[in-house]
Amino acid sequence: MAGTPKHAIVTGGGSGVGATIAATLHGAGYGVTIMGRRAEPLAETVANHPGMKAVTCDVTDADAVTSAFESARRELGPISVMIANAGAAESAPFGSTTADNLKQMLDVNLVGVFNCWQAALSDMRAIGTGRLIAVASTAGLKGYPYVSAYVAAKHAVVGLTRALALELAKSGVTVNAVCPGFMDTPLLQNSIAKIVEKTGMTEDEARSQLASANPQGRLIDTQEVADAVLYLAGDGAASINGHALTLSGGEI
Repeated sequence: MAGTPKHAIVTGGGSGVGATIAATLHGAGYGVTIMGRRAEPLAETVANHPGMKAVTCDVTDADAVTSAFESARRELGPISVMIANAGAAESAPFGSTTADNLKQMLDVNLVGVFNCWQAALSDMRAIGTGRLIAVASTAGLKGYPYVSAYVAAKHAVVGLTRALALELAKSGVTVNAVCPGFMDTPLLQNSIAKIVEKTGMTEDEARSQLASANPQGRLIDTQEVADAVLYLAGDGAASINGHALTLSGGEI
């Protein structure tokens, strides 16, 4: 990139797909700030990518998000790309899912996106261009059993994406979501552990069961998601708006 690098913020950037996205954007010449609740994984990621910045932040806390984004601006300038990746998944039968469980899933998976997009948008409006991107899930486009609260939250993220894309269509800011199937991440390892605990399957059997949802019979690699995000962040994706891009081997 010529001149000052574009500044991208990636939440949940200390591990998993967030760390891969951050590394990919950094390697492509973006100024990158990663955010997350735990300082240690953020520090480990930054240590491997000189020039990358890290700020601890709970995305469910609007005031904390505002403060974190102000800190990021001071370091790397106005924000032109905001990747809302922080998320969590909990599984339980619907009858055992409480209102607090639902609120927790909505807070981290939906409210966190809302807070971060609001915090970044003023910069993008001032610049006249920008990219708001959510890492959603195929669970935002179809149902899965035993994760009703998570599915509801991810559907809401896709709805927010589509509504805001129309609202900002003439502003130079695009709004999109990427919707991967089951990815090989620490979050998936938690799901595998729960399947093993509840069913008596081996870890390999549980992993194969999850991979079987993909018609290609495999888990999605985080680099595939990062490459999709890099494309959506670029100038060549200026007409891609309000889209939920699935990476699922044909599952959707």
